Amino acid sequence: MALTRQNAGVWTSSGVGGIADELTRAETAMLRDDRGHGGGRPNTPRNVLGDRLEVCSLNPMTGFFRDGCCDTGREDIGSHTVCAVMTAAFLEFSKSRGNDLSTPVPEFGFRGLKPGDRWCLCAPRWQEALEAGQAPRVVLRATHEGALSHCSLADLKRFAVDLA
Repeated sequence: MALTRQNAGVWTSSGVGGIADELTRAETAMLRDDRGHGGGRPNTPRNVLGDRLEVCSLNPMTGFFRDGCCDTGREDIGSHTVCAVMTAAFLEFSKSRGNDLSTPVPEFGFRGLKPGDRWCLCAPRWQEALEAGQAPRVVLRATHEGALSHCSLADLKRFAVDLA
């Protein structure tokens, strides 16, 4: 099953298989390569540990590009780069700051988040929550290296769910 990106970063699936799937994935990945490398293979997105960026969540579907990853690009002004595990306290905090993530918005296909869901948060919001004592746990392997422009690695590690 191939994933293709349509308007506003929405992904849809088609029943095509085999090489067509591989080409479609490569083509859609190239759509996200806005770093000026022109054609060819896009750079592999990296997490805060320097490894390949892992999927944050497919259910609910998250990410600025709605592909399940906390990848980013020039158009992602909010820097949706921190893969966070939602808590009731954080959802209330976010709502109090004007970003209600828990209320469903059916017209946009958004079911609302609940505790335990993983979601790509804006790095500045995560930092704000940290400073307010409301930061949720994070998945470092699914947190894009771009988050380090707003958050320290030491702080992210203190809230990591995926460190041994």
